[in-house]
Amino acid sequence: MSSTPSASPFAAKPTLTGVRALLRPFVGDDVAAMAEAIADPEVGRLTGSVHSSSVAPDEGFDKQRLRQWYGSRAEQPDRLDLAIVDRETGECVGEVVLNEWEPENASCNFRILIGPRGRDRGLGTEATRLVLAHAFETIGLHRVSLEVYGFNPRARRAYEKVGFVHEGVRRDALRFDGEWVDSHLMSVLAPEWELHRGRPHLP
Repeated sequence: MSSTPSASPFAAKPTLTGVRALLRPFVGDDVAAMAEAIADPEVGRLTGSVHSSSVAPDEGFDKQRLRQWYGSRAEQPDRLDLAIVDRETGECVGEVVLNEWEPENASCNFRILIGPRGRDRGLGTEATRLVLAHAFETIGLHRVSLEVYGFNPRARRAYEKVGFVHEGVRRDALRFDGEWVDSHLMSVLAPEWELHRGRPHLP
């Protein structure tokens, strides 16, 4: 895998289709949905964007700034940002991101954000499987890593289902409601993905 930006495997922005979820490049109409998702208190808590349950995420997002951000995602050669679309409704409900690419190590970071319209229907698990398949089978990565906070055991179990392995802990990484919360480090390697790729894509 070449380390030159011009040959970056992240330059191509695919559309990945599952049974329930569709991952595709962002379009202008997604801005309102992403603003709603980012302003959701549960999203703020689970992503560590807020430090108190009494403080809501900023609902006054500059729509123009968000439009510029999501409008420029297709131009980024060193990362992949895709909208998660609920195939049943056609709505954008969140995003998946592969970033922090290390070409020499064939590795990157993974994160996912799903707003209230997309929860509890398996969209997150399927979106994770779809983007991991792309990372390992198309791009040819060796390692994909993530962090998940200790107060989100549900997400940790979901990550384990698709092949992520717990590696360690960043102790007291977040202060929330006056309490310290650990951050758990997880990753999945290409050989481990091979053991999970054939499993059903639905939870």
